[in-house]
Amino acid sequence: MEIRILGQIEGAKKAEGLAVIIDVFRAFTVECFLADLGVEKIIPMGKAEDCLALRAQHPDYYLIGERKGIKLPDFDSGNSPSFLTTAVEMKGKTAVHSTSAGTQGIVNAASRAAEVITGSLVNADAVARYIRMKNPDVVSLVCMGLNGVEESAEDTLCAQYIKAKLEGRELNIHKEIADLRNTAGAKFFDRAQKDAFPEPDFFMCLVPDIFNFVLRADTSKNPIEMQKIII
Repeated sequence: MEIRILGQIEGAKKAEGLAVIIDVFRAFTVECFLADLGVEKIIPMGKAEDCLALRAQHPDYYLIGERKGIKLPDFDSGNSPSFLTTAVEMKGKTAVHSTSAGTQGIVNAASRAAEVITGSLVNADAVARYIRMKNPDVVSLVCMGLNGVEESAEDTLCAQYIKAKLEGRELNIHKEIADLRNTAGAKFFDRAQKDAFPEPDFFMCLVPDIFNFVLRADTSKNPIEMQKIII
């Protein structure tokens, strides 16, 4: 098994084999919590206008989205796991999801990769177990980073963690997780940005291996839907 670590939207376009699109802060942490809450569907999309057009056809769909962390206009909520798990009832809803990085990775990888799943620290062990089960020739770990264009420490850490598991190595990431408070995660402790980046999101995104499932992009459907697969 060849394991490749790629970066951002350009990396997603080059992903081959089984592609794991990684977004820790916060897209695929959000989707894991949504799946755990029992949403009916998760539909990842690239363009905000496509999300709004889809809701025009389905007024009951719930739109989740951000650009540079800020909630998109006319969307129901931003990309906050703490808000979505405490302030609204998501069970049974269809969530339409568009973000600066994570969902862009899905749509850009879908045309070339043989299979696309998402990854975050909260389900990293399940991701590794799924990859071992599928045993592909090539695994592309795509770190979506900041806004899909810059490297960000939390996604790189998640990719290294998954890679270590695939190689049978133990990787203690607790110090690196703690260090994120002063680097990529500092925005969650900046009071001027608390509406876009609430502090509880930081902690929710950084608890490894709490979910026993992966989310697989079903590219046979238009629009793409995420399929929950328990491992």
